[in-house]
Formats: sequence, C-alpha cells, structure tokens
Amino acid sequence: MNKSCAVYIMTNYQETTLYIGVTSDLQRRIWEHKNKVIEGFTKKYNVDKLIYYELTDSIESAINREKQLKRWHRNWKMNLIKKMNPEFKDLSLDWN
Repeated sequence: MNKSCAVYIMTNYQETTLYIGVTSDLQRRIWEHKNKVIEGFTKKYNVDKLIYYELTDSIESAINREKQLKRWHRNWKMNLIKKMNPEFKDLSLDWN
C-alpha cells in the first residue's frame, strides 16, 4: 500500500454505523482507529473495520470526495461499498 491520500469508509462489527474519513496515510490512520488511539466517534462507536477506500493524488481531492460522500444517502454509500467489497470484508486485514 502506497502512502497516498485516501478517503475511506469504516463500520462497526454489526455494520450499523458508517464513518467516512480522509487521510494522507491510510495504513497509519486505520491502525489508529483499530487501536482506539484517538478520542472521538470511531472510538465511541467501536468503528474499526475498513470496508471501502479510494486513493487520490492530493489531499484536496480526498477532502472533496469525503464531502461529497458525506452528503450521500446511506443506500448510495452501501451500493458504492458493495461494488468494491460485496462481502464487507475488513480490507485492512490483508496488509502486513
């Protein structure tokens, strides 16, 4: 996994909560979510399963995409996720 900018979607074990974030280092950021390093929404709601991400060439494009996705209805987000990850697997489990 290259260290490029990304917009990502995470969920909890029950897949009831979606969280959309942006980062310049996806692996580090997902590690922080999984290890509950940062106080906030994902720690409070135990959101630690990476189910979708898009790599971008700049932080600006990642932020713009994040804003766009946050405006979407839940079913649009779910359809987007299902195209990339139909089984809702934790995509970070394949990382070393």
